Parts: sequence; structure tokens; C-alpha cells
Amino acid sequence: MTYTSILKDNFGYDSFRFIQEDIINSIGSGHDTIGLMPTGGGKSITFQVPALAMDGMCLVISPLIALMQDQVEHLKARGIKAEAIYTGKSRDEIQRILDNAVYGAVKFLYVAPERLSSSLFLAKLQYIKVSFIVVDEAHCISQWGHEFRPAYLCIKEIRKELPNCPVLALTATATAEVIEDIKKELAPPEKESDFNVFTMSFRRPNLRYVVRHTNDKIGQILNILQSVDGSAIVYTRSREKTKELAQKLQSMGIKATFYHAGLDFSVKNKHQQLWHNGDIRVIVATNAFGMGIDKPDVRIVIHADVPDSIEAYYQEAGRAGRDGKNSYAVLLYDKRDKTQLMTHLNEQYPTRDYISKVYDSLAYFFQLAVEDGEGATYVFDEERFCTNFHFWPATLHGALHILQNAGYIEYDEAHNERARVIMNISRHELNAVNGLSKTEENVLTRLLRYYGTLFSDFTYIDELLLSRRLALDESQLHIALKSMAEKKIIRYAAARTIPVIYYTRQRCLSEKLYFPKESYENLRSKAEQRIGSMIDYLETDKNNEEVLLRYFGEKI
Repeated sequence: MTYTSILKDNFGYDSFRFIQEDIINSIGSGHDTIGLMPTGGGKSITFQVPALAMDGMCLVISPLIALMQDQVEHLKARGIKAEAIYTGKSRDEIQRILDNAVYGAVKFLYVAPERLSSSLFLAKLQYIKVSFIVVDEAHCISQWGHEFRPAYLCIKEIRKELPNCPVLALTATATAEVIEDIKKELAPPEKESDFNVFTMSFRRPNLRYVVRHTNDKIGQILNILQSVDGSAIVYTRSREKTKELAQKLQSMGIKATFYHAGLDFSVKNKHQQLWHNGDIRVIVATNAFGMGIDKPDVRIVIHADVPDSIEAYYQEAGRAGRDGKNSYAVLLYDKRDKTQLMTHLNEQYPTRDYISKVYDSLAYFFQLAVEDGEGATYVFDEERFCTNFHFWPATLHGALHILQNAGYIEYDEAHNERARVIMNISRHELNAVNGLSKTEENVLTRLLRYYGTLFSDFTYIDELLLSRRLALDESQLHIALKSMAEKKIIRYAAARTIPVIYYTRQRCLSEKLYFPKESYENLRSKAEQRIGSMIDYLETDKNNEEVLLRYFGEKI
């Protein structure tokens, strides 16, 4: 089959866009490849299409759990075998997935970078036929990148285990320095020049970038929304502020809702769908909102708070105008923002003493002894932890991320725990069940067909796949499952969002904690440089788009 026929048959598109076909031809021919595709460029097509044309399994390394889950569900809905391994999955579940991969029953395996060094993964990898490796959000491998993840440095070791597998590195935002870092970290020195690099222009002719100096941000937001029609996103740094601002907009007659990582999974999904379907005009959100969003008709993106980097700003602003129609990205700026940027920097990089105190307090909280805990996952009640040990959430998050960068823990503040079901009656008692609606009967039949462990264990279910196969809305499926639970036929634990902490190594004494320069000092220094570039952008008297393009090394 040709790449075009695979695109049409599996994804419903008649032709490739932008540089998709160039990237596909390169990786399909066995060349190491870098694809720089700004937000909305269609990155997933560049590896999903060639992988379907090749023998073996495509290994996708991604740091975004929510995006992994979303892509796996979309592939499964198309009848394509896909799985994901990330923090929070049990060892038994990971073993099952890897065994299926060994037997050739997985076409796409999405893996969080922190899982690459696990002994179980490495033991199974040598028996898996891998077609090629995809490194998504590849800027995370660079200390010059705005989202450096030390676990990405393990990818070079994985390549040694798979010497004949080409690699496709994808990113939406990368400077020339970051591109060179990606080459260096993914290939030995003698092969860095072998990469084929394909880049899309960062220029968005239909998107106008505006910086507006103001002491009345709420007034400006209202004025902008009243002046420009259409769907909008308003970004703010604070979770509390998302709700407050949404309520204020509602009181002014604008349909608005809010979104942040701390909301329950079902609430996040509901709010996002209301906005996506056009029932709500404005969604006020933290930067947790945006990855994987495919709404093309966003007319306005407003930043009520200044992001920490031009990369982050460009990516978030780029969610406007993907349909090619005139759209606006407006960044609101007042004198207090400089101070707030430096405050946030200090929250992101607290003192070593503070980090040590957090590390010890976690051990007390989880009742974890010295030299214990390796491989353990704990649900993290952040509010109770902060109350008990007198920590401020923002600085706590900074300490947890540094502990993660240094390799001591993994911290997922918005772990999506999928829905689970277990039968409450025996197989024999099934025959006597009555009083079910037609929808409930269909749901029960599908559950029993898809999941063989329902009578013995709580089993994770794929609600998106079930709802699609049954031609139901997810809300209808949820109602049916809840009704059967009330009738004592099943026990049902709905999907939820929970913070989790996973210990990647055994607990040590805090005085033995070691923070390499690349996990603390270097990162702080580069964060300061990015903030400086952001302030320069805010205060420039030049064309805003030209400043952005120059930052990413594009000639004007």
C-alpha cells in the first residue's frame, strides 16, 4: 500500500499537509529524521502512517500522559493495536503489554521516558521487533529546551539496544541550539550529520500577535472578547484564577468555563467538550490545557499572565486560527509581571534545603523507611500534605520537579486513572438478571466480550472505545454503568484525576541527596535567560511576529 492510501483508509485524509510527506519518506527510507512542526502541523501523521506501512512495532517516547492516552484511544477506535506504559500502571499490566509486544500484537507502544530504564522494559525490548523510534516533544532532551526532562537522556542507550532502528524526533518549538542538542543526544558524534532535518516556517500569516500594556487586565479581556467574535482561550497561571475569571466573564454575559490539572477527569472532559462543541464560548485555563486539542476555529488566545518562555507562548498562542482564518493572540502585560516572573522562577527552583525538607516530609507522609520504596507508587493528597508540613503548593511543585529531574521520584500531578469495573454477581447468576434497559444490556454484553477478568478482579475499561463501539455518548455509557452498579450487578469506579508519586529508587537520607548541575543550576540559569528573552519581547518596539521568528532562527 502507498502512504497516501494508508492516510486515506486509516485517517480519512486525501493528501498530506506541509512537510508531512517529506518526513514520512525520510523515516520510511531508514534515515534518522528531525521534524520541526509548529502547533497544528499534524505531527502524529508523520509516524503513524509509515509505521502502518512497515513490519514491526513503532516505539513512541512521549512525556505527555494525557496525549498518550488520547492517541492510544484514537488508534484503538480505528482498529489499530496500540498500548501505553507510564507511571501508575501496575507491574502486571506492564508485563501483559510488553508480552503482547513480544508476540507482535502491538503496533504502537507509547512509553514515558522514565520507563525506558526499568529492568522489565529493557529485558523485554530485546525480543520486540521495532520498526523505528519516535521521540515526541524532542526539545525535552535539550538543557536549552524550555521543558528539559533528564529521563530523555536514556534514549541514546535505547538506541544502542536497537542499532538498526532509525529515530524520528518531533518538536513544535526549538531554536537552532536545541536542534543541535537533539542531534548530539540521539546519535554518536560521527552520525550527528546523518540526520535529515525538515522544518516548517514559524510564520502564521493569518495570526496577528499583539502585546497590550494595561493596568486593567480584566477590562481588556472583556473589551477584546466584545470586539472579536468567535471561540476563545484565556490562559492564566493560577488554578484558582481560572474559576474566578470564568465566573466574572459569566456575570458579564459571556459564556465561559474553566480548566486546570487539578480538576476531576470527568469535570475536565465535560468542560472541554462544552467549549469544543461551541456550547461555551470561552475556556479560561492554565497551561495544562491545550495538548492534543484539534479545534480549528479558535479566533482569540489571550494570555492574562506572561508565560515563562517564548517557546511556551508561541505554542499556546498557536492554538488560534488553525483553520487559516484571521485570528488574534493577545498578551496582556503590566509592570507587576516582571516581578511575578522572577517570583515564579524562585518557586520553580527553591533552595536545596527546602528540597531536602520536602523529600524527608514525603517519606514521613508515606511512612517510608530509609532504603525502602523503590518502585512504589503513592496517591498524593497534596492539600493534606501542605497542611501537615506547612508547604506552599507552587514552591512544593518546584521541589518535586527537581527531585524528578535528579532521578529520585516521578511526579504526575494529573494522573488520569481510568474507570474500573468488577462483576458483583457470578456467571451463574447472570442468567437471572432482569430489569435492564436495552442500553444496559448492550453495555454488559460488550464488557463481558472485551474483558475476561471481570469476575475475578477490578478491571480497567476503555470508556471511549466502548462508547464508540456502542454508538453512545460517553455520558450515556457512564449513566448505564452507574445504573448497573446501583442494581448491584457490577461495582464501578469512575475515571478520576489524581496526583501520584512514584519512587524510582529507594529512599536515602536527605543529606545524601545529589543534584547534578544539569538538574538544578544549569536549568535555573537557562530559565533566567528564557525569561530575559520573554521580557525583551514584551518591551520591544518592533513587529511582534518578526521578533518571534528571529528568536527561532527564521530569516525575515
